Amino acid sequence: MSDQDRQYLIRLARIAVANFNAGDWKELGVHLGALDVITGHDRLLRSLSFADPDYSGHAHGVLFSLAERNPRNLGTIASFVRDKYGDDGELVSTSGGRSRTVVFTPSVFDLPDGGVEADLIAVMTPFAPEFEPVFQAIGQAAAQAGCRTLRAKDIWQHSAVIQDVFALIFRAHIVVCDFTGRNPNVFYEAGIAHTLGKHVVPITQSAGDIPFDLQHHRYLAYLNNNEGRQSLAAGLQTRFAALRG
Repeated sequence: MSDQDRQYLIRLARIAVANFNAGDWKELGVHLGALDVITGHDRLLRSLSFADPDYSGHAHGVLFSLAERNPRNLGTIASFVRDKYGDDGELVSTSGGRSRTVVFTPSVFDLPDGGVEADLIAVMTPFAPEFEPVFQAIGQAAAQAGCRTLRAKDIWQHSAVIQDVFALIFRAHIVVCDFTGRNPNVFYEAGIAHTLGKHVVPITQSAGDIPFDLQHHRYLAYLNNNEGRQSLAAGLQTRFAALRG
C-alpha cells in the first residue's frame, strides 16, 4: 500500500469512527467477504458498544487489515463509507461517475464562501470586443436552459483577478471555455475547471486552436457571425439542458 493510500485510508477510518454502528461494520464485512474479521475481532464491536477510548485504535487496525488483505478492498471500503456518510472534504465536482474522491487544499487560491450554484455557468473567453456577441449567444442559450452566465470581468470581489476567476469556476456548475486564438488564460482556466471536476464545454472558431491534450473531447465549432452564433446558441442550449439533468 502506498503512502497516499495509507493517508486516504486514515481519513476513511476517521469517518468510520465518527459514524459507524455495529450494523455498518458487519455490512462492510459482508461486502468484502470478510465478516469473520469483523465479528472475530475481540475488541472492535465491544469497544464500540461501550464507547471505550480504545475504539478508534481498533477501528483503524481493522480497516488497515482489511485493506491489506486484498488490494481491491480499499476501493470497496471507500465506496461504502462515501455512500453512507460522504467524505470529510467538500464536494465541488459537478461531474459524476468517479470511483474516487480526491480532497486537496489550494496553495495559491483562497476558497470562496458558499458552494456550487446549480444554475451558474462560468464563461471563459479572451478579453476582446469581438467576443461580446459570443458571450451574448452563450447567455441566450443559458437562459433558455434555465441558467445564468457570469464572466470574471463582470465581477470584482478580490484585488487579484485570478482569485475572482477561481471563485467563479469553484461556484459554477458548468464552465464554457472558448479556445479561439489559443489564449493562455483560457487554457489555464480550463485546467482549473477540469481539476475541480466541472462540466467543461469547449467551443472554438477554429479546430486547430483546441489543445492537443483536449482534442479527444467533443467541442462546438462556430463562426462569429449572426448565423454562426445562432447555431452555437442552439448547440449550447441542448448541452446545458443535458448537463443540468
